Amino acid sequence: MQMIENRTFDEIAVGDSASLSHTITQQDIDLFAVVSGDVNPAHMDPAYAATDMFHKVIAHGMLGAGLISSVLGTKLPGPGTIYLGQDLKFLRPVGIGDTITAVLTVTEKDAGRKNLVLDCVCTNQAGENVITGTARVRAPTEKVSRPRVELPGVQLSRHERFRALLAQAVGGQPMTTAVAHPCEAGALGAAVEAAHAGLITPILVGPRGKILKAAEVAQVDIAPFRLVDAPHSNAAAAAAVALVRQGEAALLMKGSLHTDELLHAVLAPDIGLQTGRRLSHVYLMDVPSYPRPLLVTDAAINIAPDLAQKRDIVQNAIDLAHVMGIAEPRVALLSAVETVTDKLRSTLDAAALCKMADRGQITGGLVDGPLAFDNAISPEAAATKRIVSPVAGRADILVVPDLEAGNMLAKQLTFLAGADAAGVVLGARVPIILTSRADGERTRLASCAVAILMARATAERAVTSA
Repeated sequence: MQMIENRTFDEIAVGDSASLSHTITQQDIDLFAVVSGDVNPAHMDPAYAATDMFHKVIAHGMLGAGLISSVLGTKLPGPGTIYLGQDLKFLRPVGIGDTITAVLTVTEKDAGRKNLVLDCVCTNQAGENVITGTARVRAPTEKVSRPRVELPGVQLSRHERFRALLAQAVGGQPMTTAVAHPCEAGALGAAVEAAHAGLITPILVGPRGKILKAAEVAQVDIAPFRLVDAPHSNAAAAAAVALVRQGEAALLMKGSLHTDELLHAVLAPDIGLQTGRRLSHVYLMDVPSYPRPLLVTDAAINIAPDLAQKRDIVQNAIDLAHVMGIAEPRVALLSAVETVTDKLRSTLDAAALCKMADRGQITGGLVDGPLAFDNAISPEAAATKRIVSPVAGRADILVVPDLEAGNMLAKQLTFLAGADAAGVVLGARVPIILTSRADGERTRLASCAVAILMARATAERAVTSA
């Protein structure tokens, strides 16, 4: 067991020194911002962060009070040290990728107070001084030897993938969106947020009085938006679908009605938005601990899909992955095990879907299964199980066996792994935006962004094929 042991005042002589090195990472900067509460653009805005002021702020906050303090607290004098003060000068900028070495040397001893003065010099990988100065401490008088405590594991998300997604979607004209029954503050607020972000131009469809009341509760101005009066939720769903069929809206968005009410209108014979493809829901997830975007399907529409329905679910997800810039997505068909057995229908379906992909019934991706969750997303788990597969350990799409599994998986990733999740329903004439009252603003906007990018891609394909 590794120990941390101090050096008492009597054990220390003038001229004694200790050092510690650290390479600056983006996570260091993020942690500094989280701990300090400082969201100054000098920390958080990459364009602004290229200035010397940014580097000096980081050097002061993270190195001046961090790296030097670490030497004092763990090496010289070590545990039991009381930090009295410091006088530091910041000579050069410090950036991500720089390796900084702090060297502390004892220059004075005060036997009466048991105080020390230490010369502090921090140099970069080129040997240039970036910080110089002094630190004053009260040294311990009793010996301390303790087991070294491991640093806690920390997962941070800068939400970069969703920010890039929003930036890409905002790049075009806002899409006219029929919002079905936005009669609660949260649902109406989501539509207004998306409008203010430049993503959509909402058409609010539902009982006029209830929508106006919701606007009052949400404290939002809906005067700029078209309002189509409909007496109740079923009528609102039908009217919103009709707006899409008539070409007055390019997207459909769920308000505060039940999902099955909206989908009933979408699937209505002759007057709905059917295409012959099974409707399915896809979550686009940004999981901080996973190195790539992750699509999870189906967690909201199909309760217990059969083989033909799973084929459409897989194809819908592959089509979305293409729009997200994944040229050949790796599709993992999930089950509890990675071998085919007649005791688990999900393994039989997975085997059949793989053969369907081999025969061209599913196109545009690499499909493999059955795979358990661990060996679908972990190369180490796949190697341990000796699974040879272009998908195992590197999945882009996770296809769950049923809605219960998908719902639990998506919520576990969101609430336990800190994932961002944007959801959209595919397979209709236009993407359908589903939002939940539990969704935050970032999730709601990202769901709109996914739908917009999918709609644009569909329109571009139609123009090309014409």
